[in-house]
Amino acid sequence: MGYKLSDLKKMSNFTITEYLTPKYVYIPLASGRDENVTIFVKKGDYVAIGTVLGKRKGANKVPIHSSVSGHVVGIVKKLYVTGEMVRCVKIENDGKESYAESTTKKKLNQYTKESFLETILDTGIVGLGGEGFPTYIKYNTDKKIHTLIVNAVECEPYITSDTALMMEKCEEILETVDAIMEINHIDRAMIAVSKANTELIHKLNNFIGTYLNIKIKVVPNIYPMGWERSLVRELCHTNYNDIPLEKGIVVNNVSTIYAIYEALKYHKPMIERVVTFTGNGFKQPCNVRIKIGTLAKDVITSLIGYQAIEEIQLVAGGPFMGSSLANDNLALSPEVNCVLALPYEKEEPILPCIRCGKCATVCPAKLNPTGIDKAYRKKDFKKLKQLEVERCIGCGLCSYICPANRNVRKQIALAKQRLREEEK
Repeated sequence: MGYKLSDLKKMSNFTITEYLTPKYVYIPLASGRDENVTIFVKKGDYVAIGTVLGKRKGANKVPIHSSVSGHVVGIVKKLYVTGEMVRCVKIENDGKESYAESTTKKKLNQYTKESFLETILDTGIVGLGGEGFPTYIKYNTDKKIHTLIVNAVECEPYITSDTALMMEKCEEILETVDAIMEINHIDRAMIAVSKANTELIHKLNNFIGTYLNIKIKVVPNIYPMGWERSLVRELCHTNYNDIPLEKGIVVNNVSTIYAIYEALKYHKPMIERVVTFTGNGFKQPCNVRIKIGTLAKDVITSLIGYQAIEEIQLVAGGPFMGSSLANDNLALSPEVNCVLALPYEKEEPILPCIRCGKCATVCPAKLNPTGIDKAYRKKDFKKLKQLEVERCIGCGLCSYICPANRNVRKQIALAKQRLREEEK
């Protein structure tokens, strides 16, 4: 299931510019969607690029690194990808680009499985597709991995950061996929690309010939085809309960693959990423390579600029799965792949649900949104559990398709949150 949308991707094109010299960075002390980190630095400390500022608590002890060298100004609060304020380590950049560790080049295929896992954990590699899931967990298994899916679909409108990176670093990404397969004894890899992305398909075809076990897989141009579960179903013709590893499958976003490349080649920690700045609210939409912790405001002021529009709505992420922002003081974390600026549109009147069933028809998780909403309003938590509300991925198609202009996605998100609280 899904829906074909206008992609609106030509606005930002497929090239990358750089903004790597911010005066300050604000490194979010957040683990995915949870602020649960032990802090290792204090005001006045000098840090280098790669200095560990903190470590996530619990089983997923992924470190958080400084993306610049300089002095710690203090622990402050800044806007995060969820639209909430979280604690950040504020660092004044001294511009010296001093690294905490050597960045000597290594051969990608020289790693054992154990040293591979150690490296991607130590360098703090997390998923760059939006959720920030620790990458080493996907490979930390004794179970046979037979398939690696590289997600280059980028199915949400406007966003082109993955495509731009792959157009620029195609050889490095293919080399890394090949090395990951060799290190982890993976039989095959598939690079999933949207049918509409003809430029990237052509680029890949120019380089992939020598990699016999890596195939390009062109997938339908529908949203949300880039969802992990949809990809596994489309490419491997199977379903899973919790994670793809149950079926011997690992899925990595293409930007994550490039981060693994830099970790294996140079022991470079998670300090940079490419972010799409786009939308009719910007003067010069583009893809920008930034240091983690850079303020979106600084990038916009230096490179992009706002259009002379009275009201602009900012979004961290895409128009469907992103979070609305009150301002542009957003600390760019690994989870942010896009900053979207759109002219503010007056909301249409919200009407009562007419039970048309369109939301259920387009739902990729095959849920019953109207039933979930009804159960939530009645506080029927047993029914919410039966309706499997926790399987909602927040794609937003239910709200998009609703003829009554109801924010169905928001209601389902509230239902998920309330059920979690009830079950604690």
